[in-house]
Amino acid sequence: MSNQLTHLDEHGHAAMVDVADKAVTLRIATARGEVHMQATTLAAIRDGDVPKGDVLAAARIAGIMAAKRTPELIPLCHTLLLSKVVVDFEIDEPGQQIVILATVRCNGQTGVEMEALTAVSVAALTIYDMAKALEKTMTISNICLLEKRGGKSGDWQRS
Repeated sequence: MSNQLTHLDEHGHAAMVDVADKAVTLRIATARGEVHMQATTLAAIRDGDVPKGDVLAAARIAGIMAAKRTPELIPLCHTLLLSKVVVDFEIDEPGQQIVILATVRCNGQTGVEMEALTAVSVAALTIYDMAKALEKTMTISNICLLEKRGGKSGDWQRS
């Protein structure tokens, strides 16, 4: 592990990493998150009985849009031409939660971990926004990177 901080220049100022000399490779990242809620709220989302409309459809679109806009939200992120963003949901009734999974792909010079994490985060916030009239005590948690593939550092998977 290098002691050199990649987002600081020689004077200690914030700086975008120069990726010009990095090879273009296939980059893939998958992130996960959870929105915990009461069983009645989860049932309403599952059954399409939420006053604002189809919660998961809105959250899917929001997650995809967020992945595409990550450089506008996270300082120093590179603008990437994403080739695929998939946002999926698992309704976990025993756990009283919706599990969000986002996978992002591109052929690029830097990874797509932040895009996958941003997709999950905004999808979770959209679920909250769409269902907050039913329940304000929903909790968003456990947003994390599950795996990344490609690039100089190679593949990584959460154990």
